[in-house]
Amino acid sequence: MKFFSQSFLYDDPWSIVSLAYFLRYPNPYASHVLTCDVISRTLTPSGTLLTTRLILKRGALPRWAQNIVGRAESWVLEESEVDPLGKMVRCRTKNLDHVKVMQVEEWVMFRHTPEGKTLQTTEARIRSGFGWGLTKKIENHGLNRFKANVQRSREGVSLILNLLRQSRLQTMTLGGAESLSSVLESPDRDNLTSRTSTGAWARLKSWISPPSPT
Repeated sequence: MKFFSQSFLYDDPWSIVSLAYFLRYPNPYASHVLTCDVISRTLTPSGTLLTTRLILKRGALPRWAQNIVGRAESWVLEESEVDPLGKMVRCRTKNLDHVKVMQVEEWVMFRHTPEGKTLQTTEARIRSGFGWGLTKKIENHGLNRFKANVQRSREGVSLILNLLRQSRLQTMTLGGAESLSSVLESPDRDNLTSRTSTGAWARLKSWISPPSPT
């Protein structure tokens, strides 16, 4: 069994970082994410928002694993809690298939700091019950892939954060890609004068609303 733990401090307030996290799909750094669907959403009497999403991901299999895993796609369950009063987000994800070969469980938390910033903590557990002398090799591969994906995930969130800052979307209701897609059509996008910013918006828009086939 392998473990991973890492912390990262965002300069932005908790509200906008949390929003960016839930809007992170799709983005150019997450091409392995094929679909992301909300299957349940509940508001508790205390005001906590509970959401369950089902995500389909496609991984790159090393040659030695291609005969072990029949397909590269995997379903991932994401369960989250948003506590607006305590200014905290908790999120747990785990793969639903290929669990005998490798089970990856991840816990992510976003917390408001007294300085008005946001602290993200990420923990993960990677374990394999495959045996046949391959357990250690599978777990090491899973850990290395997870480390790389954590970095790419942060880059994706940072891209969304940059777009939210520049378009002043902090007050937008938490939602999915559909909400962000509608905002992309707003006249506010014309305020983006930077060539880099405009390029980022164009890339993200192409991911959310790909051109219709001719």
